[in-house]
Amino acid sequence: MCYFRRVRNIYKQCGHGVTLPDEEIKCDLVNCKFSLAHPADCKPPRCTQTCWQYHQFPQQYSPHIDKACPACSGQS
Repeated sequence: MCYFRRVRNIYKQCGHGVTLPDEEIKCDLVNCKFSLAHPADCKPPRCTQTCWQYHQFPQQYSPHIDKACPACSGQS
C-alpha cells in the first residue's frame, strides 16, 4: 500500500528540529488505487470493493544530525 513518509531532522548542536514536507511513497500493487500499477480501467463500484482506498499509516523518520540547523548555521 502507498503511504506518506514524515521526516523531522533533529540537529544535535543546537537542539532544533526541522520538519520536511510529507513525501508520498508509491507501492507497486495493482490493487492500491494510489499506485502507478493500478489499472486505469478499474472503476467503482468494483474498485471500491477490491482495491485499497486509503493510504497506509504514515512512516515517521527522525534522523539526528551532528551539526547545527540551517537557521543557526547561517548566523555569524
